[in-house]
Parts: sequence; C-alpha cells; structure tokens
Amino acid sequence: MKILILNTPNNKLQDLVEVFQALNQDAASVASENALMSELRSGTPYDVVVIDLELGDGTKPGSELIQIVRSQYLELAILAVRETGTVEVANQAARLGASDFLVRGGDLHARVSTFLEKGKHYFEVLRENRSLNIQHSQLQALLGERYHIVFGSPAMQKLVGVVERIANVPRPVLILGERGVGKELIAHAIHKAGTRASRPFVAVNCAAFTDTLLESELFGHEKGAFTEANKAASGKFEQAAHGTIFLDEIGNMSLPFQQKIMRVAEYGKFTRVGGTGEIHPDVRIISATNADLEAKMSRGEFLCDLYDRLAFEVIQIPPLRERPEDIIVLAQHFFDMFMHEIPSFRGKRLSQSALDALLAYPFPGNVRELKTIIERATFRDTTNEITPEDLGLPSKSGEK
Repeated sequence: MKILILNTPNNKLQDLVEVFQALNQDAASVASENALMSELRSGTPYDVVVIDLELGDGTKPGSELIQIVRSQYLELAILAVRETGTVEVANQAARLGASDFLVRGGDLHARVSTFLEKGKHYFEVLRENRSLNIQHSQLQALLGERYHIVFGSPAMQKLVGVVERIANVPRPVLILGERGVGKELIAHAIHKAGTRASRPFVAVNCAAFTDTLLESELFGHEKGAFTEANKAASGKFEQAAHGTIFLDEIGNMSLPFQQKIMRVAEYGKFTRVGGTGEIHPDVRIISATNADLEAKMSRGEFLCDLYDRLAFEVIQIPPLRERPEDIIVLAQHFFDMFMHEIPSFRGKRLSQSALDALLAYPFPGNVRELKTIIERATFRDTTNEITPEDLGLPSKSGEK
C-alpha cells in the first residue's frame, strides 16, 4: 500500500512513518502542504494520505487541508490523526472528508495495524475502481467523445461496436429495451457516428400524441387542414431532411397509423395533412420501444410488414441489473456531474456500502432511475459521505 504522510516540523509524524514502514507499507513523507499537493499531482497512485488535524504555525489548519485534498482526490483515502481524540473529533473528521481517524497516543503500532486491517477491503475496492476508471477512460478515448456513452461492461462495449458497424448503413434500425435503458442515447450515437452527423437528429415520442396530433406532428399540415391550422407547417420528417428521425415508443401506435408509417418506410414519401403533393424526405428512420413487438404481432396489434421494414438492424439494450459493471461507473459519473454543480459539494464521496447497496438493487427504471437516485442523494445529504440510507432505495423491488 502506498502511503503519503504530511510530516511537518510542527507536527512531527516521523514516528508514524516508521510504524507504517515497519508494517511493510510503502510509506513516504513530505514536509509541507505545498509538497503534499505537488506529490499528489505527480500522478503517483497513493492509496492513503495522512494529515494531522492540529497543523499550525503558518500552515493551513488540518481540517481545511483535508477538505482541499478530498475535493480534488475523491478516491484517495484520508487518515486524519490527532494527539488525543474523542468520538466527536472522529465524527468531525468524517464530516470534513476523512476516511478514518487515528489517535497518536498509546500503542501506535497496534492502532496502525488495526487501521490497516479494517481498511483492507476498502483499499482493494479503491484499487479496483482506479483500474476500472483507467480502463473506462481508455475505452472512451478509443471510441471518441461523439458517443457520450458511459459504460464499463463487456455488453455495452459490444453494443457500441454494433453502433460503429451500422452507423453508415443507410437502413432503418429498431432499438429494443426496457424503459430508462438509454434507447435515445444509442439512437443519437448511431446518428453521430455516421455520415449524417452534421444533419438534424429529430426525436419524437409517439406515445405522447393521439393519432390526429401525431399525423400533423410527423407529416406537417397545410393551411386550413383543420380548425387551428392558420398556416402551413412542416412536420418532423421534413425537419429531419438528410438526417435521422427517431421514433420512440413505436409500439404504442394504432394499426391505422402504423400503415402510414409503413408507407414512408417502404416508399420514402408522404403527404402533409390536408395536402396533395408528395414529399420525399431523405431520412434515416431509427425507432424504439419497450413493448414486446413479437407478442403484439401475434395478437394482431402490430403490423408484421412494418416490423420487417423497421427492423433491418435490431439492437437489444440489456437492462442495467444485467450489467453490474455499469452501475458503479454510471453512479460515479452522475455523482461527479452533480457535485460539480455546487462547489461546496466537491468534498462528498460515495461510500463503499452505498455502492454495494446499488449493486444489490434491481433498478426497474434502469439508468434513468439510477440517475435520479444519485441526484436526490447528492443534493439532500448534508454530510461528506453518501450512505445506503441516503440513497432511499426501496427495501424490496417495487416498493417506494
């Protein structure tokens, strides 16, 4: 384990350096706060930094330095030390961002041994997280910023490979998956990875409209087509010219409206509501649904011919509960994102017990639900550590 100790002339922690070394730990020391921050910025993968709460004589208070280090190095374990201590002092150190608290008096060798044993699992998790973050950063760099997809699982890595393969194929794509898995995100990635990237990407939630409104929304209308039509208006298909239209919740369309979509998918043309002239938009159609289309087709609720037209390529996004590697990566991503909205929050961290609780939860709402859970916990918690209780997870699946 690599340990960095702030051993200033004032606090004299050389005895602590020697104890860590005697216990076969890779312990090094620096003599000033500037040297400490410089060493941390060097990129050396330290597991623990040790700071005395009673720094003084021209040096920043230890409490302030702990907050600074925590705000910049979220995964680093911070051991706060003091000549004497109470439960209240230990709690104060935790609120500042310290991972643990150690009293220097008494049998220091025994106290340090207890700290190392107690933190063994914690440090293993830190190293695993650091390794995952490095791998994830490398994957993101290789795949390019254009995708904006955060993942750590082999399943999503494979899916992104499919995105790259089909990006320039000028044929429809059908994306299947439960609510909240990120179907629109994948649709947008397909668009951005292909030759239409500089053209419009237009998304429509088909479940949000009645047939009459959806027809005008997608195909546009001429002046006088209906009572409120005071002027002609283009629809989403025209607005997506030479780009991509994303039809979300395609499974909610009525059979008559499915016929209209099939005509566009098959012949590449349509007419505005109240119009007579045909419009031929050059548009790639990507559709999505969380419905079981095969079951709908067997019941006669979804046109088999439309499925055949839309499903030239089918992408199935696995639910979040089936890719636990993504839970940790996404949780940390959302946590970091929300923390940066308010500077005073940057000393917070997700506890290992909170991460364990997230891994055990089935996430019926998938990534969207995870984002909401992390958002609420980040803004509602008033301490420096997010615990399982802060997450507000249902005790059983389905309970709220």
